[in-house]
Order: sequence, then structure tokens, then C-alpha cells
Amino acid sequence: MTETAIEAAALSKGFGRRRKQALDDCSFRLPVGSVCAVVGSNGAGKSTLLSLAAGLLRPTDGTLTVFGQAPAAVRERVAYLAQDKPLHPQLTVADTLRFGRELNPRHWDDRVAQRIVTEGDLEPDAKIRTLSGGQRTRVALALALGKRPELLLLDEAMADLDPLARHQLMAALMADAAEHGTTVVMSSHVVAELDGACDHLLLLGSGRVRLAGPLDDLLAAHRLVTGRADASLDAHTVIESRTTGRQLTALIRPSGPLGDGWQSTAPTLEELVLAHLRAPQAPALRLDDALEAAV
Repeated sequence: MTETAIEAAALSKGFGRRRKQALDDCSFRLPVGSVCAVVGSNGAGKSTLLSLAAGLLRPTDGTLTVFGQAPAAVRERVAYLAQDKPLHPQLTVADTLRFGRELNPRHWDDRVAQRIVTEGDLEPDAKIRTLSGGQRTRVALALALGKRPELLLLDEAMADLDPLARHQLMAALMADAAEHGTTVVMSSHVVAELDGACDHLLLLGSGRVRLAGPLDDLLAAHRLVTGRADASLDAHTVIESRTTGRQLTALIRPSGPLGDGWQSTAPTLEELVLAHLRAPQAPALRLDDALEAAV
């Protein structure tokens, strides 16, 4: 079986005296070398999950392992870039990269770190506090990639970049991951930027796993269909449907042939994600080789 980067089993995480559940009974498996998109509405549990994988939080119940071990035991193999990108404001760009090199003397890749900074036209002697949000993102990503991690966790890391910079950094990140076989897990609200970059999907809703598995397999398990408003889809699992005049449009998981009168196309990643977010009661689906195929 393919080596596992992250595996969760009945994972739950609660906060506060009343143990409000940020994650509730989550199970999934992510193979080494995958590029996984973690998507979901605000409060779905995305940041909590990435913090658990980074070893910054501990589960309330269940387990989460990274490379088969507790996350805290493999921190040297993991880089985590949080939304707030904590950097020392008084250090210069050059000092920040030097600090990263001193903290990671065995695996530091100065070439890639310098390239990320140079492509952003950042002055080495510029202090972090004088940089824009997008420029700080570049420095933080340079630190993360310079560490040469086996697992890279990105929590809305590129949200403050302009579209061009986001496209450039995403391309650089994907090229670097492909070259070194890095496992990448990234959360983002911009679903369109994940299409074509990710090969796995983890969709969270209200702290639970709604979809998990290889992206191509999840897309192939669904169809976007249109037909007459009075036509029946009772034989199939309907994720979401809407009627406009005499026409019915639905995202379904087919249970057999559709029959006459239906037009069927493959959904895009964005159509798949939005339909499941709009239909929180739709049955979940997990497609990975270590867990049950469906829930």
C-alpha cells in the first residue's frame, strides 16, 4: 500500500468547557506525494485540522498521525504556514532567511528560499515590518520551502496576494513539490485556483468529512444532469437540485443508467464543492484505500 502522509481515525477536537466540536469523528487518509485541497465554509474545521497535523494542537478524541507517527515527533519533516504568518517585525529579509538556515542546518535549501524572495523584488535589508501583506507571504513561504519539508501545510497562505502573484507562487510551489515529491495540504476559499493544482480533495462541513479521496475519482463519482422538471431521479443519490421553469438541474451520484431525456456532463471542481456546501445533509463520500469506500 502507498505510504501514508496523514491519517485520521475518528478524529475529534473540541474547545472550551462545553467542548464545542471544531472537528467531529473525522477519518481520512492522504498518501505521500499528494497535493490536497482542504475546502469548506468558515468554521468548518480547516484551520483546526492543519494545526493538529502541525502538532500545535492535540485531539480530544481519535487519532491523527503524520508519516505514521504523532505530529510532534516529526516536526523537522513538516513546515506549517499559518494565516497570520508570524515573522519577527524587526528582522530584515536577509536576517529572517539566515534565521531559518540556522534553525534547519541539515536540510536548508538556500537556493529555493532566495529564489522566492528575489522573484518578489524584495530588498534583503528591508525590515519585515515595512513589507506589505503579500511581501510577508513571500518571505514566510521562502522559510517554509527553504526548510525542505516532506509535508507542507498551508492555511489560506496566499489569501493576501494579488491574482498575478498568487498564480506565480502557486506555479512555483507546484513545480517544487513535483521535483521533490513533497506532500502539500492547502486550505483555500478560492476553489478555482486549486483546480489543476491538486490531486486530492478533503471537503469539511460543520467539522465532519463530507468528501475525501483522489480528486479524479470524486469527480467521476458525480454527474451534473439536466432534464424535464417532472422527471424522476429517485434511483440515484441527489446531492443538490434546482428547477428553472420546466428544466431540472442536479448534481447526482448515479446508481445506474440515467434513462432517456437526461443530459449529463462531468462537474468541475467548483461545481462539486459548491453543491456539497449548499447541501450539508447530502451523504458523505470517502474514496481512499485505507478506509471504507462510503459513509
